[in-house]
Amino acid sequence: MLELEKRSPLAFPITLKDGRILATVGDAADYLSALNADQRERGYWKTAILMFNNAMREPSYLRIATINMRSALVYDRLVDDAGS
Repeated sequence: MLELEKRSPLAFPITLKDGRILATVGDAADYLSALNADQRERGYWKTAILMFNNAMREPSYLRIATINMRSALVYDRLVDDAGS
């Protein structure tokens, strides 16, 4: 993969408790953009955002960015463990 686009798949899909599935870079970007100020200040969200920014510059970071995204969602208890 040379360049990430909004439709590029994440390293693995992430199913949220509300039924949404984050499956593409665009899904993750939209989710991160919608974080409120309180969430953006949490260290794990800062790391997730940083890693996605890194992945946009260097696609080989996409797997770790996806892992960080899932971890942040787990910390906020937003992941559907039965569906992921």
